[in-house]
Amino acid sequence: MNIHEYQAKALLRDYGAPVSDGRAVLKAEDAKTAAGALDGPVWVVKAQIHAGGRGKGTFRESSAGEKGGVRITRSVEEAAQEAQRMLGRTLVTHQTGPAGKQVNRIYIEDGAGIARELYLALLVDRVTSRVAFVCSTEGGMDIEEVAASTPDKILSFSVDPATGFQPYHGRRIAFSLGLEGAQVKQCVKLIGILYRLFTEKDMDMLEINPLVVTDAGELKCLDAKMGFDGNAVYRHPDIAALRDETEEDAKELEASKYDLNYIALDGQIGCMVNGAGLAMATMDIIKLYGAEPANFLDVGGGATKEKVTEAFKIITSDPQVKGILVNIFGGIMRCDVIAEGVVAAVKEVGLKVPLVVRLEGTNVEKGKEIINNSGLDVIAADDLKDGAQKIVAAVSGTAKVLAEAEG
Repeated sequence: MNIHEYQAKALLRDYGAPVSDGRAVLKAEDAKTAAGALDGPVWVVKAQIHAGGRGKGTFRESSAGEKGGVRITRSVEEAAQEAQRMLGRTLVTHQTGPAGKQVNRIYIEDGAGIARELYLALLVDRVTSRVAFVCSTEGGMDIEEVAASTPDKILSFSVDPATGFQPYHGRRIAFSLGLEGAQVKQCVKLIGILYRLFTEKDMDMLEINPLVVTDAGELKCLDAKMGFDGNAVYRHPDIAALRDETEEDAKELEASKYDLNYIALDGQIGCMVNGAGLAMATMDIIKLYGAEPANFLDVGGGATKEKVTEAFKIITSDPQVKGILVNIFGGIMRCDVIAEGVVAAVKEVGLKVPLVVRLEGTNVEKGKEIINNSGLDVIAADDLKDGAQKIVAAVSGTAKVLAEAEG
């Protein structure tokens, strides 16, 4: 689960981290009041979306030379005008993709004089299963380029959970960032705050980019991104309350209501599979035969008929889907339950695209019987390879893709 910058900064402020004063704006008419509550003399107006690269982003139908989603203003009136211009428009960045995201919230905050821009993040290291710090002297909007071209400028290390954060971790980061004097002490304190926040709130990502040294020589968190472990959000009602469902894919949101593991993709072939590993293999083989999956969908080992029905309805609600592959290897998951769910869903929403079904495992014969007696126009597959070939051929309308893959 992700949250907006202004929400992340409120958490940082609560824990004692240095951030600028700011106000969130949800309605255009409130922009002037929000800006007027800040001291200035510089007001920074920021579009709030769950994506990076806002400063370099562009709005749909932008006029020549129009600035991106982060704007520097010099008066309350100018700040209010910029906020009103952004609200309701679609911002496109390198992380949103061409569809962009609609800006429904704005954050106006006091500007800061910047002497240096640094990078700091906490992540879960999947290799060591520990919390890891990542830092660099090259903070700002081009950190991805730094990681690609000059990785030696990035320091990364994990923290032993037996000891947790220790002051020497903070000093190591401070010296790596070239901080001196009182800034070292500030850094040690900040790192301790971030580590406590990260662990107490069950985060999986906390990024401060940039962490700046101000003209006065003080450290300040100028931007903040936070991600939380979705499996632990139930322990934090205060974090759950920050969820902005308008930032989430509607199909993924619907899937979460039925405890379905669904991720929307950009392809044309919808997939319904049981088991994450089998789902990944199904997506791979679709790509092998020249097509692209429209989603990752794992219905799980204990899916009911109702759950399968809802999963099928979610797949068919995607206008990009031109064909569907159901690939079930029944262990705990019974093939007859999948078959009943598919039949129920098709009868409810109809079937306008080719459907290939591959069933194997527990109650497979019963499952096939249910499909065969349903009267549905279903293409049967013997195995995963056969299923992938048949759905790609059905979607493309030609066997050419198969011939190229075999050759």
